[in-house]
Order: sequence, then C-alpha cells, then structure tokens
Amino acid sequence: MSMMTHGDVANAMQPDDTPALRALYESFDAEHIKPLWTQLDDLMPMHPAPRAVPHVWKWSTLLPLAQESGRLVPVGRGGERRALGLANPGLGGRPYVSPTLWAAIQYLGPRETAPEHRHAQNAFRFVIEGEGVWTVVDGDPVRMSRGDFLLTPGWCFHGHHNDTDQPMAWIDGLDIPFSYQNDVGFFEFGSERVTDYATPRFSRGERLWAHPGLRPLSGLKETVSSPIGAYRWEHTDRALAEQLLLEDEGQPATVEQGHAAVRYVNPTNGGDVLPTMRAEFHRLRAGTVTPTRREVGSTVFQVFSGRGGAVIDGQEHALEVGDLFVIPSWVPWSLWAEDQFDLFRFSDAPIMERLHFARTAAEQGDR
Repeated sequence: MSMMTHGDVANAMQPDDTPALRALYESFDAEHIKPLWTQLDDLMPMHPAPRAVPHVWKWSTLLPLAQESGRLVPVGRGGERRALGLANPGLGGRPYVSPTLWAAIQYLGPRETAPEHRHAQNAFRFVIEGEGVWTVVDGDPVRMSRGDFLLTPGWCFHGHHNDTDQPMAWIDGLDIPFSYQNDVGFFEFGSERVTDYATPRFSRGERLWAHPGLRPLSGLKETVSSPIGAYRWEHTDRALAEQLLLEDEGQPATVEQGHAAVRYVNPTNGGDVLPTMRAEFHRLRAGTVTPTRREVGSTVFQVFSGRGGAVIDGQEHALEVGDLFVIPSWVPWSLWAEDQFDLFRFSDAPIMERLHFARTAAEQGDR
C-alpha cells in the first residue's frame, strides 16, 4: 500500500497491506465507517480547495435566453418564477453559483404576475436595467427600478407584477444552497395574485426607515433583516460620487486609491441587511487596479456600468454591463477599470464571520 501524504508530510498511519488490514477496512465499509487517516487531505486541506470554479456568465448570452424563456414558458403556480439559476461548472450540475449562494436571472413579461409565496431562505433582487415591476413583500408594494437593491427576508410572503407593456429582467440572490445543505428550508404557497396591486413611488418601509441618520421611535427593536424594502440607486450613486470627491480633496474616504465602495446595512443594528448575505456596491475610477485578494467564502459580482475586467486565479476576463462572475473561496482576484467601472457585489460573508471562519489576504498585483 502506498504512503499517503498531507502536503509534504508523510502519513505514518499507513500500515502494511495485509489480509487482516483488508478485512478491517471491509468491516469499516459494512458499518458505514470512514477512518480519518485515509481521508485527511480531503477533509482538512492545508487551505480551502473549493470544488466550485471561477466562472463568467455574459449578459449578452443570458438576456436572450431569458427572453426566449419568456416567449415559451408561462409564469404561474407550480413553477412560481421564470428564473434561470446560474450553475457553477464545478458543482456537478447543481443550480448553485457557489456552495452557499444562488444567483438567477428572473424575467417577467408585460402585464404578468408571479404569484405569492414565502420560504425560509433569504432573498434579494438587484435591477441592472428597466422598470415597471413592483415586488409586493408582506403586502407592501415596492417599486423596482434600475440600480435598486431590494430585499425579501426569509418567511415574508412576496410576489411580483409587471404594470407595463414591456418585459423586465433582474438578478435574484438567495442562500438556497446553504439552506439546502443544512436542512433548514420551509416553503408555503400564498395568493394566486399579489395582495396589493398599488404602484406607489416609495414603499411603506422606505417611508418609515429610509431617512439618513434618523430612526423611528416606533422601531427601536433590532431586527434580523433590514426593514428597508428598497435601497435606491440615487442614494448609492451619490454616496460613491462623494467618496471620490472627498478623495480628490485629500480626505481618507475610499477603500483604496480610486476605489469607492459602500455596504448596504440594516438600520436597526448597523449590520448586514440579511443574516446570511452581504451586499455592496463598488466604483473604480478609470485606470484603477485593485490589489489581489483572497477571502474565505464566495462572492458574486455583476457589472452595472462601464468597462473593465477581473483577474481571477490568474486568468483575465474582460467584462461588460450585466456580466456576472463568481469567485470561490480563497481564489485570488482583482479588478481593473478601463473607464468608470460600477459593480454590484454579494457574498456569504455574514455566515463566515459569524462562525469565525472569515480570513482575508491581500497583496498588490500587477496587471
């Protein structure tokens, strides 16, 4: 029997191959036992060795497929959503963008309604282009428009309706793989239609909570997820622009030179908007190249505007508006901007931090 190694360390626990040892291993198999000394490299690698792989999905390919799905596949009870899940090529055909995250393109045709349901999994939506759809979350109609980040916390009833004669597509992010792996999922059907077809400019949650630095005294209790239903693009855009203006004035306002970024937060506790997912928005000045980073956990980016690219595990990818890409755990990555480059980002960082698995390494890379 050959010697097994863990890195460069010889495994002294590999005994001589004898009939008695083979009989012992057969007994292990019969009793569903797996000895650690035969599997240490897989179970406890020297550093994360993800099965998920870096991958880029091009918006120029995704959107036509969503449009064709809209032509051929009706939306309604049973299938519930016309959502195209992004399947990481390294995960054996599962519809997961990473071991913890789900990302999908959802497409709603003119005057269509996606029925209400609820599930234990947390969800959000990010709108790359278009308007005219309202998502109704626990009876509160929330407008969806370009650049908006919208929440559907776990176990909230929600449905969508398109109030226009034009289709609309957006990305959905959920913690489905994490929930599936840990057997925590519940699901319940709701109304065949949405419970409120109103089309207000601002949802009730926004009217109560979306005022900078101000908290209603009627809402002093901390909540697990943010009570703000929509984080509007005009606020995100201004926050990023001001960071870069302050940088021009010599103030320490950016993450690094030429790189502005914001995190969407829960106003009741200053933490992440959802208990299992973090969401951010990044803006790079033209010519900016970020340091190469490695992080425990997985991240998904979508390009919102501009031109640039990413170097992921040493491979360079040119990126255009709408393109999505995934960075698995501990895979090195950096971004570069040809002109002003805006990107939406979400990750499983709250899980990694809460369980004390989070780790980051950074170095200045060359492009």
